[in-house]
Amino acid sequence: MLVYESEDTLDQDFTHSTEIIRTLTVKPSNDELLQLYGLFKQATIGNNNTDSPNIIQLKEKAKWNFWYSLRGISKRNAKTKYNEFVINLIEKYPHS
Repeated sequence: MLVYESEDTLDQDFTHSTEIIRTLTVKPSNDELLQLYGLFKQATIGNNNTDSPNIIQLKEKAKWNFWYSLRGISKRNAKTKYNEFVINLIEKYPHS
């Protein structure tokens, strides 16, 4: 697990992770994309307090559900988990 001494370092790594994930030349799986989305939302907004999308809105409902499943995780912890997940993805998939 990554350990950050300061919020500034964590925030810099988080910003870098959000940029580098866009350089992957292979699209991550849907589950991986959901995880990225949920962790990003939890890291930047916090707990999901929005209304659940209609069940026929499958993609939006899946994203909402994943973000909702992260309730209670601090923004700091979500940023750390996001950074760790991005490291795993760039090791798994080629990037430019």
